Amino acid sequence: MNGQLRHRRVARKVIYIGLVICAAVALLIIVVLPITRPSSSSGSHSTNLVRYLGVYEPDAPNSYAGVDQFAQAIGRQPNIALYYSSWLKPFQASFATSAVKHGAVTMVQIDATNTSLMSIARGRYDSYWRSYADEVKAFDAPVILSFDHEMNGDWYSWGYRQSSPAAFVAAWRHIVTIFREQGARNVTWLWTINIIDGLKDVTGPTPWWPGSSYVNWVGIDGYYYSPSTLFPSLFGPTITDVRELTNDPILIAETGASIAAGQSAKIADLFAGVRTYGLLGFVLFNQDGVRKTQSWRIGSPAAYAALRQEAEAYMKPPS
Repeated sequence: MNGQLRHRRVARKVIYIGLVICAAVALLIIVVLPITRPSSSSGSHSTNLVRYLGVYEPDAPNSYAGVDQFAQAIGRQPNIALYYSSWLKPFQASFATSAVKHGAVTMVQIDATNTSLMSIARGRYDSYWRSYADEVKAFDAPVILSFDHEMNGDWYSWGYRQSSPAAFVAAWRHIVTIFREQGARNVTWLWTINIIDGLKDVTGPTPWWPGSSYVNWVGIDGYYYSPSTLFPSLFGPTITDVRELTNDPILIAETGASIAAGQSAKIADLFAGVRTYGLLGFVLFNQDGVRKTQSWRIGSPAAYAALRQEAEAYMKPPS
């Protein structure tokens, strides 16, 4: 009897120790391993503790050289590399492979120029989307995808006044559904809107919202045009509107400061604003403008120095 009792106690102790070890291992996995593939069906999307500093260079996706030159100028590799995809173009796996080799995630803005959104929603282009989904799935690394960005502005064929919000939402949901059906689970869906700037050419984002089950991150595009512009006035009202729709993470998906605005000061303001509002980070649109005074390209040694200094502090892992 005493022997049986002793054996039971030993067995219970072994089981207890085993449970403690399993719990410790599970906790270690949760703390250490980053979450790189957000849920494609849940309305609550987890992200790992990554701060994003991305860039668009005008030679993308034909070349990665521009991104490399930008990296050399700021003393670090950006961790998002953006390119814009013309309608019916395939996924640019070569550019995306270069991004991975340099520690960056590829971000693609796919624009259905002069194409009926309802025709997309009704399946006319399903073969293209299935092929694209298969290409992204085969790539087997995280990809950030956005479709018909800045749809709440009136300057694109898919946007405000030119297409209806209902058609946009239907097309967006249809595309996401196809990717899920094809098993392309390595996609972060980025719903990208323009800032609400108080002008008649931009409307609020609410009618264009596809729903949290179809979106992982929210992107906001906005630019510094003048010295008086600051992050709270530039992005704050749009962030407030977005937060009425969702708690999904927000990325400043396209931004820059003109030379006339004072690039060095605006770079510091951009970093400060991202921190204050608790955003994922931002992507710089590093391209020349039609007029030199409104060029978005980092245009001076002082501006690059400010970017290097701010990035060094910003990109340090959270303590």
